Amino acid sequence: GAALAQQARAIAPAAAATKPRGLKTLNFGGSEEVVYERSDYPQAKYQEIFKDDTLCMLGYGTQGRGQALNLRDNGMNVIVGIRKNGGSWEKAIADGWVPDKNLFDIDTALEKGTVIMYLLSDAGQKLAWDQVKPYLTKGKTLYVSHGFSVVYKEDTGVVPPTDIDVILCAPKGSGTTVRNLYLGYHR
Repeated sequence: GAALAQQARAIAPAAAATKPRGLKTLNFGGSEEVVYERSDYPQAKYQEIFKDDTLCMLGYGTQGRGQALNLRDNGMNVIVGIRKNGGSWEKAIADGWVPDKNLFDIDTALEKGTVIMYLLSDAGQKLAWDQVKPYLTKGKTLYVSHGFSVVYKEDTGVVPPTDIDVILCAPKGSGTTVRNLYLGYHR
């Protein structure tokens, strides 16, 4: 862990000095899509966009933990929804999440969340879908980090309702790497 964090701190200045690439339109198999990059959304801009939202992180494994902590450290309104009193519950408390403030059981978090960040394991996503789906009501957003459960819906049964937005955030690494790079960049 410490060596990885040190490595991240070493490369962060070079990454910060890289010229932003900016907004562009790309052709994906005949479909034109607008691609947004980090430089298109500085912190103040995305905080304004999400000011009325509650980001509900379901799962506190490697990807959920890393993304939840990074979002929280960026001033976003994040809550964590996990099984009460499990191993992840204790890890979340150790990371500064507070029960009944920003750490909840899954159903309570789903009720409170407007952007449902579905970062359980692949198997967990399949198993929890019947619990999650009723909370995905019009106006909410489902957020996934790799989309396997949605792409392989025939195998998983994960079929998002048609009246919600579904977004994909595909980090370039494990949640631990994403977190360590964030910490290295922000030190």
